[in-house]
Amino acid sequence: MPVDNSLPSDRALEALADRLEASENYRVLRRLRPSVLGHKPEGRGLRTGLFVDLETTGLDPRQDEIIEIGMVPFIYRIDGLLLGTLPAFSRLREPAIPVPAFVQDLTGLTPERLAGQTVSPDEVAAFAPDASLVIAHNAAFDRSFLERFCPAFVNKPWACSMEDVPWDQAGFAGRKLGHLGLQAGFFFDGHRAVDDCHAAIALLGHTGFPENRSALSLLLGRARTVWTRLWAEYAPFELKDTLKARGYRWNDGSDGRPKAWFIDRPPEEVEEEVRFLRSDIYQREADILVRPVEAGDRFTSRV
Repeated sequence: MPVDNSLPSDRALEALADRLEASENYRVLRRLRPSVLGHKPEGRGLRTGLFVDLETTGLDPRQDEIIEIGMVPFIYRIDGLLLGTLPAFSRLREPAIPVPAFVQDLTGLTPERLAGQTVSPDEVAAFAPDASLVIAHNAAFDRSFLERFCPAFVNKPWACSMEDVPWDQAGFAGRKLGHLGLQAGFFFDGHRAVDDCHAAIALLGHTGFPENRSALSLLLGRARTVWTRLWAEYAPFELKDTLKARGYRWNDGSDGRPKAWFIDRPPEEVEEEVRFLRSDIYQREADILVRPVEAGDRFTSRV
């Protein structure tokens, strides 16, 4: 009897996945298939967001360089409903410095792959004028690199899908993009810029939060809030690891701002943060330097 070696259809495979998911003993992961709109919808209450992701030679924007830029526009309602994405911007860039071996292994972007690849700040800026909000999954990292490369992003409001979404409220553990995707039931080709953008946008559409709110609606609420930056000036050196573990970042003072550790907090967390600094760091009723941080200044070193 001849053997049928033909592959099952997508419909048949989906039926098999459904049968597995009906059991408590299996969970099925599906490859992420982005929802790309055929045209840009127009209407009152609609906005264009821009998700960005970069691959770089390292972590220091003063020394390292961008080697890949991915940007994916998406359309959303002001109440946080995600409608879909638009065609992406994806470019490679040959740096003037070597690409470390671990970066090549992580991204697959070898010197041979990057040779001769270029992208100009003007090309990047031309893709972003309609963006009401720029989002990255680690905005403190991506914004610092992108602003240096393309000044058009300096005055854009930014948000962070890693920091501005309370993922634990929807039952997620951790905040790494790949880990969140697996918990949401999909997988994707990580550590390539556009793929990471599409994965993060899909996660923003997740609605398993209290009151059936979406991740995007919660992020928008945070983005519209004036935050506060707290500076731990003259903090004892031996407590630097305590500050770092809590999320504080170090500023070396070379930009005219305090030479100190700092952190950004939403209004409802400022009082608690002041108490932490006074009790755990200074151990006295110290005066804490605070500054307001609006969306246009979040995740930057300018405040």
